[in-house]
Amino acid sequence: MDFISTLYSRIGEDKLRLMVSAFYQTIRTDDLIGPMYPQDDWEGSEKRLADFMIFRFGGPQTYIEERGHPRLRARHMPYAIGPNERDRWLSLMDEAMVKAEIESHEQLIIRAFFKQVADMMQNRPN
Repeated sequence: MDFISTLYSRIGEDKLRLMVSAFYQTIRTDDLIGPMYPQDDWEGSEKRLADFMIFRFGGPQTYIEERGHPRLRARHMPYAIGPNERDRWLSLMDEAMVKAEIESHEQLIIRAFFKQVADMMQNRPN
């Protein structure tokens, strides 16, 4: 069974959106990766990430309908993402999962997925 694509049915849209919202509350003032985010479109950026998570975790296809294939690596290529940026993103997402009160066993599944994606996003050695 693919635990990633069934997270939506176990966690629900509200908690996934709450997780993304908690992440965005923190990222706005983060000195390392905050500047990578569109300063004039925080709400749009948050919506896109929430829609992506919902889609990827087995929910409605809104992200695909509005944006097409995720092409995550290509969309993030303009930003210098090395180990420090990857680790900060993972840390902030960990905090967001806790704030959203996602069950610890679900956090393990999400964290493994996030780590795989974050590793793939790296495009700089340091």
